[in-house]
Amino acid sequence: MNDLLLIVTIGGQRVALPAAQVESVVELDTLIPVPRAAPHVAGLSALRSRVLTVIDCMRSLGLGTSDAADGIREAAVVELDGHHYALLVDGVEDVVDATGDPAPLRGAMGPGWERVSLGLVETGEGALLLVDVAALIAGNDQRAAA
Repeated sequence: MNDLLLIVTIGGQRVALPAAQVESVVELDTLIPVPRAAPHVAGLSALRSRVLTVIDCMRSLGLGTSDAADGIREAAVVELDGHHYALLVDGVEDVVDATGDPAPLRGAMGPGWERVSLGLVETGEGALLLVDVAALIAGNDQRAAA
């Protein structure tokens, strides 16, 4: 595997997203709540005349709620099944090359991380958890699957 990976931080953990699935990295300053949405859906936002469903990655993983006290939120914009999503992250670091194929996890990381894990992938920055974007968007809420 010699794919590009976007290194982000979620809940203090450095992880990798497949860069081919990330359209852009943005700062969101407006977030509109959506009544009755799944708990991990933080709301809606607009980017270049299109609506984004904003996913709170911390909630999706069962790690609490993202800190948005300053009103500015960093997000990775992805498209899945024709819908655009903004994945709220703590921070965005860099784009790096994967130097190998994902390997199985070597230990327990918690149910949220294990649910979204595609395995550990080696990079020049060390081994990183490769995150399944679709699983992160789906969240752990059973109402979202219904």
